[in-house]
Amino acid sequence: MNATESADDRVAGSTQTKTSTDLSSGGTDADRVAALPEARTYHLGRWAVSIIVVLLAALFVRVLAINPNLDWGVVAEYLFNPTVMDGVKNTIVITVLAQLVGITGGLLLALGRLSANPVLRVGASAYIWLFRGVPVLVQLIFWFNLGLVFPSLTVGIPWTSITLISIPTNSAITPFVAVLLGLGLNEMAYMAEIIRGGLLGVPPGQREAAASLGMTPSQTLRKVVLPQAGRLIIPPTSNQLIIMLKISALASVVTYQDLLTSVQLIYSVNLRTLELLTVASIWYVALTTVCTLGQSTLERRMGRSSAAAITQRSGAMSRLFSGRVSR
Repeated sequence: MNATESADDRVAGSTQTKTSTDLSSGGTDADRVAALPEARTYHLGRWAVSIIVVLLAALFVRVLAINPNLDWGVVAEYLFNPTVMDGVKNTIVITVLAQLVGITGGLLLALGRLSANPVLRVGASAYIWLFRGVPVLVQLIFWFNLGLVFPSLTVGIPWTSITLISIPTNSAITPFVAVLLGLGLNEMAYMAEIIRGGLLGVPPGQREAAASLGMTPSQTLRKVVLPQAGRLIIPPTSNQLIIMLKISALASVVTYQDLLTSVQLIYSVNLRTLELLTVASIWYVALTTVCTLGQSTLERRMGRSSAAAITQRSGAMSRLFSGRVSR
């Protein structure tokens, strides 16, 4: 009996010694880590927060669905009303045009901020400082009431009495023009900083390489700097477009018939205020969703193109070095 137990002890001891030897001396660190038992992780806090969020969302939807003071039939009736659809169209038009004005003017301001000319640099900085400091609503009201300061807009030859064009300000500054000026000029200040950050994100060596190839500064900007800066500029620009879509609702204060003004005209007659505001909210969410999906698609395409360019450059470098080694 004792002989059997001692034999078993020797076998167990030799096995344990071999195992410890394998773990201590055999294999790499990765092998020893892989040999360790895997510990299970329990994300109790994550599950608790998820359950709470789902319950709150379900409660919110239920309260809206069964609330007797909110008639969903009226919402469905006016969702595609012609007046509402005209407001949706006008909202899209003013958003796109104002954003284009902001991007174009923002590029010029960004170049002015980066210019070696002190006059351009100070002027661009002053513009950005002023328009970022004045609220958008104040700018819209100012442009709409410009006729109180300048009754007519006149173009003539300076220091003479010769007048080439003269039109009443109230005829030129329509609600559409006032909204376009207010939103577009304000957006220029923000886009200038976004574009300037993108231009500064391009390594200086890219400009030096373009100059060594004989490119002019304008060619360097168009063919070298802007294509590379686009990866840094486009994502925040997409966010600015979504912000522009939402702040276009401020156009209602100057009687431009955007989406919010359209629903206001309807509920001022039928007194279904909450139902019509729900209609406007649904359309704003739908348009924002479309912009978000477009932004995600564009970012994925730019990510793939950037990865392909990096792979192509690394392949070219490896071929170059392999050719040098073979020689």
